Amino acid sequence: MVIVLLLAFVITPIVEIAVFIQIGGEIGLWPTLAIVVITAIVGTALLRAQGVATFANAQKSLARGEFPVSQVFDGACLLIAGALLLTPGFVTDGIGLALFFPPVRDLLKRWALARGRFQGHTGMAEGPRPRREDGIVEGEFQVVEGERDTEPLSGTKLK
Repeated sequence: MVIVLLLAFVITPIVEIAVFIQIGGEIGLWPTLAIVVITAIVGTALLRAQGVATFANAQKSLARGEFPVSQVFDGACLLIAGALLLTPGFVTDGIGLALFFPPVRDLLKRWALARGRFQGHTGMAEGPRPRREDGIVEGEFQVVEGERDTEPLSGTKLK
């Protein structure tokens, strides 16, 4: 993992500089800089709009008693997209813009799930548990001998 990060921090700037030189040579300095500034502004606007929509969808999932795994993944992708768009460069802008498209995020999500990422991290691999009308939450627990608390957590009621 350290090697991957090292390569990313060394290779990315080299590639971005090469692309800057190439594009700057074709269209000039000021148009090149204008494109970089415009992508940062557009990225900020896209991040705000899609971030609000993703947050609203996450709240709807929670209201249904589901853990919003998909929305958390989308939010992480949007956060990365925003960071990439604020980073000066054409390659990072291209990747950042791609992450704003739901089909791209869905493809990444399927790839991550197929590789076993996120499985078991949510604690809800079987799906949400049914919610009872009387406010009782069903669950499972395990008492570990020798580590038992003598007082209940604040706000809990023991019968």
